[in-house]
Amino acid sequence: MIDLCNTQPGALLTLPEALAKIKAAISPIDDPEIVVLNNAAGRMLSDPVYSPINIPYDNNASMDGYAFSSSDIEPEKAFSLKLAGTSWAGRPFTDTLKPGYCIKVFTGAVVPPETDSVIMQEQVRTEETTIHFPAQVKAHQNIRFAGEDIQQGGLLLAPPKKLSVYDLGLLASAGVNAIKVKRKIKIAFFSTGDELTAVGQALQPGKIYDSNRYLLIEFLKEASYLVTDMGVIADNKQWLQESLINAAKEHDVIITTGGASVGEADYVQEILADCGQVNFWKLAIKPGKPLAFGSIGRCHFFGLPGNPVAVTFQQLLAPALKQLSGAPKNKALRLTATSTCRLKKTQGRLEFQRGILTQDDSGDFFVTSAGHQGSHILGSMSAANCFILLPAECDGLNIGDKVLVEPFGVELPSNP
Repeated sequence: MIDLCNTQPGALLTLPEALAKIKAAISPIDDPEIVVLNNAAGRMLSDPVYSPINIPYDNNASMDGYAFSSSDIEPEKAFSLKLAGTSWAGRPFTDTLKPGYCIKVFTGAVVPPETDSVIMQEQVRTEETTIHFPAQVKAHQNIRFAGEDIQQGGLLLAPPKKLSVYDLGLLASAGVNAIKVKRKIKIAFFSTGDELTAVGQALQPGKIYDSNRYLLIEFLKEASYLVTDMGVIADNKQWLQESLINAAKEHDVIITTGGASVGEADYVQEILADCGQVNFWKLAIKPGKPLAFGSIGRCHFFGLPGNPVAVTFQQLLAPALKQLSGAPKNKALRLTATSTCRLKKTQGRLEFQRGILTQDDSGDFFVTSAGHQGSHILGSMSAANCFILLPAECDGLNIGDKVLVEPFGVELPSNP
């Protein structure tokens, strides 16, 4: 157990150290369930999916025109073929195409097996039932061949994979109607503090509105999460203990906000000591220094600071939830930008300041402060579109200095 009263730098975990501890403690939930395609967007794929058919299913035309066999071509010379009929999309030409004949085709229409080429209709001249082709017609053009995209039995998708709308289109094109995905992870969250007032109620002296729950509600809007909002629980050890124990029985993760500072953390510390464990309490980051990570039985516990939770959620909790749900190992995009303002900072902790990132016509990135950086200030968080990352050893920036920034909501796959 870490001494909560120890404020020396050595007692603080760096962000990489904290992430490593979380990674080591969390195993993905692999329990599968079957969902229909309409309910699969955003879910985590459980098993590989193989195509039951060729995609495309048949040879078909990629444009309106005339289908013919390249054996009827005289190289470099114009030629003429008799028109045998038409193949419509959904209504193919079913007769055997004889040598010296062609058929009219529409985009997506099946072409007869005797044909291997299509010429667009604007390039031919028609004369009753005779079609005149120009010289230098290229063979094997404008046909989508069966299995050209995916062959029957070929791999469509493989985990780890978060199913996108494009993935659903691919599955539908193969006739896949239902898919096996990992079950949703069950998350409970609540705020703690006698000072909190629900939005919509009159604010009394000494009270504040509970903004954290609204941030968490939006942060947790993922198709792979099943979320329970437990509201606000007062600073009462018995109520808090009952809430944690009961929630742990039905959920994979409990998230609390508030009560993570030294003076207020005793309840949580005592409860976790009685019925679970706590892994760490303090981080060498700003904002977000007071953060608890532990467990109650098989349920993971995260105690976030009472001040706005954006940094701790995005930097620590979001990766943990993604790991638990089996999501691909993506990382937040980070860019180098030029600071257009002075930034104040004290050495000692990695700092995430709120910034406004812009890009000029040449593609160069610039960043400026979004305003007051106090951890309780939501105005600058609302105005920002990125974090400005200031290393622990940094003591501030001048105009023109290069700095690392992290745009909100942009991730890329990690290197293998």
